[in-house]
Amino acid sequence: MGDIVFWTLIRLAVSIPLVWVLKGYLDYSIWWITVVFVLYGIVIHPAILSYKRFEEKNKSILESSLCSSCKHFDKSAVLCIKYDKHPTLDYIPCEGLDWEPKNFESE
Repeated sequence: MGDIVFWTLIRLAVSIPLVWVLKGYLDYSIWWITVVFVLYGIVIHPAILSYKRFEEKNKSILESSLCSSCKHFDKSAVLCIKYDKHPTLDYIPCEGLDWEPKNFESE
């Protein structure tokens, strides 16, 4: 998830000077429309696609792994908070020894 945020910020940092330079070449009313399309096309849409790929890639881990039912699991980052490692279908950071069930009453 961090790489999605990182690359979104990089694309934003590149697109802001780009639209600023375009301000001198375009009429003011057209420039605003261009800003909207550039920000959507270069920053927002790729971030949405990256997030969808992230969700699709980790769907099986979130739905059917032992880690997903543990209280030390952060599903937004697909991360074991206790060991600071990313579980996979073949790898459980604690090997099941430190697994603790989530308290579903608080969710």
